[in-house]
Amino acid sequence: MFTKHLRKLVDNVEGGLAALLMGFDGISVDQYSKPDVDNPIDIKTIGMEFSFVMTQMLKAAEILEVGGMEEVTIKAEKLTLVLRLLTPEYFVAVALAPGGNFGKCRFLLRVQVPKILEDL
Repeated sequence: MFTKHLRKLVDNVEGGLAALLMGFDGISVDQYSKPDVDNPIDIKTIGMEFSFVMTQMLKAAEILEVGGMEEVTIKAEKLTLVLRLLTPEYFVAVALAPGGNFGKCRFLLRVQVPKILEDL
């Protein structure tokens, strides 16, 4: 059901590799990986690991009274991961190759999130 939204996030961004809709409990709702990637990434495992990190960041934001968290970006040597909160229970993650179009990814997330929420 959510694959069409995730596919738009990946296929319409230069360097897009995969996307995932996941609960903060680490359970994947849906995922999409670009089929023609030489070294595909395991977006489900990445999402599970970062769901714990996101939970801790949400707690820290609450304790520090800085307001609700909306988005987190993790830039590593081999991957950029953009995580966008949907609800207190769910988030979307998009994985980009190094040099991928980070700005366009953020823009498409803002456009696709309301559509994902309609289906959620």
